[in-house]
Amino acid sequence: MLAYLIRRLFAAAVMLVVIILVVFGIFFLIPKWAGVDIATSFVGKQADPASVEAVRQKLGLADPVYSQAWEFFKGIFVGRTYSGGGDVTHCAAPCFGYSFRSEQAVWPVLTDRFPVTLGLALGAAVLWLVFGVAAGVLSALKRGSLWDRGAMLVALSGVSLPIYFTGMLALTVVSFKLNLLDAQFVPIGHSFTGWLGGMILPWITLAFLYAAMYARITRATMMEILGEDYIRTARAKGLREQVVIRKHAMRSTMTPILTMLGMDLGALIGGAILTETTFNLPGLGQKVLDAIKNQDLPFILGVTLITSLAVLIANLVVDILYAVIDPRVRLA
Repeated sequence: MLAYLIRRLFAAAVMLVVIILVVFGIFFLIPKWAGVDIATSFVGKQADPASVEAVRQKLGLADPVYSQAWEFFKGIFVGRTYSGGGDVTHCAAPCFGYSFRSEQAVWPVLTDRFPVTLGLALGAAVLWLVFGVAAGVLSALKRGSLWDRGAMLVALSGVSLPIYFTGMLALTVVSFKLNLLDAQFVPIGHSFTGWLGGMILPWITLAFLYAAMYARITRATMMEILGEDYIRTARAKGLREQVVIRKHAMRSTMTPILTMLGMDLGALIGGAILTETTFNLPGLGQKVLDAIKNQDLPFILGVTLITSLAVLIANLVVDILYAVIDPRVRLA
């Protein structure tokens, strides 16, 4: 198990380096090849050439590509110093640069918003795992029953309906018409109950989409596994049906579920734009949407790196859980 863990950690470290270099190429090399001047974007199109050149020197955009890549890579881990035009600025690690519009450091702003997105993703993940997997297992065990047909109909609706529709519908019915929940976001540090009340509807809205997908995948996987030889052997040995389902069928069913969870949870860290916009949550998704509208490159870059790191960590955790669930994985 230790050797397997070391191999996975080494592979994750290599992948992290590759991700950083690819992001650097996307945000710095491709715009240059396309004729886009990053220094002009930072200063503004109405700035004089001297100001643009001063920014170009300060950001190191006139340096060779390998020097820019090294400074970018080093800035993420140990920080970076910007100097040019008689002005010296130190950016503490992890340094993602400064906003083109507000000139704020990117990392502190993202860390202020990251807990909101993380809380949204984790809360929704718990809901969609519990209800989606449970609905899928029951549908597989009661194939063709009224429960099976009803659950799959609800799952089809969840997959088909967009988040902004279900979100606005939940706000209209639950919050405005019935007045059961206050959808106003409250920071968790101010009031835990207020934060919980403001997050319930976003959790349910986001979980409804994913629970529907997980229910369908769980049902299909469980039905396939229940027809395997080792399941028939376990039943022939006289094991109780609960033991067969819990210790044999569920163990194999969790493998594709974990694969989906790793990808979905990692992607949600930077991709919960629609949910955050619908419920006005001050998370990463809403920030990156504002950055795209304002063409604020450093914030887009920062969210891209955080999202990539989240996907990498989520997949690393999934690989470790694979080894726990299925010993054949760590022996391969």
